Amino acid sequence: MDHTGYRSPLSTRYASKEMQYLFSDQFKFSTWRKLWIMLAKAEMELGLPITQAQIQEMEAHVDDVDFAAAAQEEKATRHDVMAHVHVFASQCPTAAPIIHLGATSCFVGDNTDLIILRDALDLLLLRVASVIKSLMDFALKYKDLPTLGFTHLQPAQLTTVGKRCTLWVQDLVMDERNLRFLRENLRFRSTKGTTGTQASFLELFNGDSAKVKQLDAKVTELAGFSKSYAVTGQTYTRKVDVDVVSAIASLGSSVHKMCSDLRLLASMKEVEEPFETTQIGSSAMPYKRNPMRSERCCALARHLITLQSNAANTHATQWMERTLDDSANRRLTLSESFLAADACLLTLLNISQGMVVYPKVIERHILQELPFMAAENVIMAMVKAGGDRQVCHEKIRVLSHEAGAQVKQHGKDNDLVERIKADKYFEPILGQLEHILDAKTFTGRAGEQVVEFYEEEVKEILEKYADKIQTKEVKLEI
Repeated sequence: MDHTGYRSPLSTRYASKEMQYLFSDQFKFSTWRKLWIMLAKAEMELGLPITQAQIQEMEAHVDDVDFAAAAQEEKATRHDVMAHVHVFASQCPTAAPIIHLGATSCFVGDNTDLIILRDALDLLLLRVASVIKSLMDFALKYKDLPTLGFTHLQPAQLTTVGKRCTLWVQDLVMDERNLRFLRENLRFRSTKGTTGTQASFLELFNGDSAKVKQLDAKVTELAGFSKSYAVTGQTYTRKVDVDVVSAIASLGSSVHKMCSDLRLLASMKEVEEPFETTQIGSSAMPYKRNPMRSERCCALARHLITLQSNAANTHATQWMERTLDDSANRRLTLSESFLAADACLLTLLNISQGMVVYPKVIERHILQELPFMAAENVIMAMVKAGGDRQVCHEKIRVLSHEAGAQVKQHGKDNDLVERIKADKYFEPILGQLEHILDAKTFTGRAGEQVVEFYEEEVKEILEKYADKIQTKEVKLEI
């Protein structure tokens, strides 16, 4: 392998072979050839003088693209499509006169991009569904395990480990919905001609407008699309790219939020991502268990989020029927958004399949805060036992501050419960303290919400991908 030139880390380290292939030269240029064949088939069917022999000749050379010859041609012509037309024509001398007949460069360029977007969205949707399934299994398993909730990153009312996980899943459910909407509404450019008017095809069919419309429909169907865009300039509107990349950027924000939470939980030693037996956390500190997978997800997700502005600015600057300043930018933006999203989701699937929970650590953290949170319940119990609410409130306030000082000033454990037990005022409710301080009484409907969320929101989505969801353990190569 040549290590002297730049290679994208998305290809060498992160993205899957399947996603890389969709953005490869082989897939791109073999798809160009398939599009030329689709065009010829539709034109022949509608009466143009094209033979089956010519089509068969082209079909025999769909995949054997001579990349070196195409590069030489492009160097001379400065035109990538004509370079490949010439190379394909040299391989198909009989078909040469009818290759690219009536078409503009965007016939192969844009239509290929739409095929890639379609197939790449299909792959991303499967990845998202697989992560949702794995995380939902985790949420259901830990639906009743109490844990500190946090607002402002300060301890708040208790939730459960499973309920918190549903917050991550809900974001991904929204991402699945957005991506699926785009996939289901994606259309084909088909045979719209040089500026979108179909003038060249109208000329080919001697002014027969009905046949031009049929040609557009037939090529659309051959490519596997149900509809084509009703109007285009030279290109399909780059608004399509904006919508797709925006949805992927939104997915990036979901991944970043979840993995940031995991990094915080790992710091607290409550929940950890998988850590292999031979894995090294630090070159200097042997004890370290760095959340490198979550950190990788956050890094890639931030890149995803930035790409949205690229797509939006490219669409905004497409003058009239089109300008070519979209080309170089789209080569980077479209491929990197899908490759980075693919890498994020594969890493996230690896994380979700092996998350480790430490209930004893979680319990210890709860016990440090729960006495404060239980103060209102203590007051209510005392009132029911005949006490005065205001007197009790003042007693609890004083004892809470004393216990807080032990924690903050002396680094000791929270001893509010011991202080309550030692105060004769609270004798009427001492038998109830164990129940009052039961963490499970502070989690509300969290466990029920997890089950309801699965039944009402998630189950239907997973059924759409039931036969394809990846349940086999994902291994990270690097």
